Amino acid sequence: MIVVHRRNKIKERLLELKSVKVADLVKEFQVSEETIRRDLNELAREGLVEKNYGGAILTEELQRMENVIPPVQQRQFQLFDEKNLIGARAAQLVQDEQIVVLDAGSTTWFVAKYMNELRDLTVISNGINIIEECSKNESSSIYMLGGQLKRNSMSLYGPQAELELQNYNADMVFLGTSGVSLRHGFMSADLYEAEVKKMMVSVGQKKVVLADHTKLQKPGLISFCAFTDVDILVTSDLADQEILNEIEQFGVEIIKCSTESLNTQKS
Repeated sequence: MIVVHRRNKIKERLLELKSVKVADLVKEFQVSEETIRRDLNELAREGLVEKNYGGAILTEELQRMENVIPPVQQRQFQLFDEKNLIGARAAQLVQDEQIVVLDAGSTTWFVAKYMNELRDLTVISNGINIIEECSKNESSSIYMLGGQLKRNSMSLYGPQAELELQNYNADMVFLGTSGVSLRHGFMSADLYEAEVKKMMVSVGQKKVVLADHTKLQKPGLISFCAFTDVDILVTSDLADQEILNEIEQFGVEIIKCSTESLNTQKS
């Protein structure tokens, strides 16, 4: 079994049972005790488990996390104007005939919306809402990743999605984030979605993260990439400038969308 698949299976056991024993995992996966301990060390490094004598337990933070992210249909209407600006600006980075990977999510949906003005794109996504929006552009070739459905985000995840992504070499990858940690980088609220995001990062020539200003004030749960793995962060001028300055030190280009027009419209 491939390492990433075994570790995903261990994560499934942890989510179900809250704890695992080395001896049980050795028997289940038919590998050495040393191999399992390496797996648990890696999961501990990712902040998913706390090791104990003979095994590991799911961190208390993960045990408290239960469906904290609202359905993607609702999230599209949260901070709608700001996300719309971010999506429109991010779509300007894409050129005709490019290969683009779009992460599932609400902000990436706005990128898809504005990419429909481009010609002959190849679009790959694990988001059902993304695929539906991109289907409106009849000149685009659209590929939907397979996997298990996560209903609250209407996204597909798991080993199948990760394996399919390995077949692509994308010009652009657009990723949403549930939070930003100055220590750990860009974060996801779901450990399975984080694995798909990691693979998306690995297949992109240029990686772009999208984040409304509230995301810079949330630590998130699990990191899917470091700042050094990302080329561009698209946000708005509502974002905390001190945090942006810190991120910029890692070589990330910061694009800030102006919300002045929104203030004018509301006044």
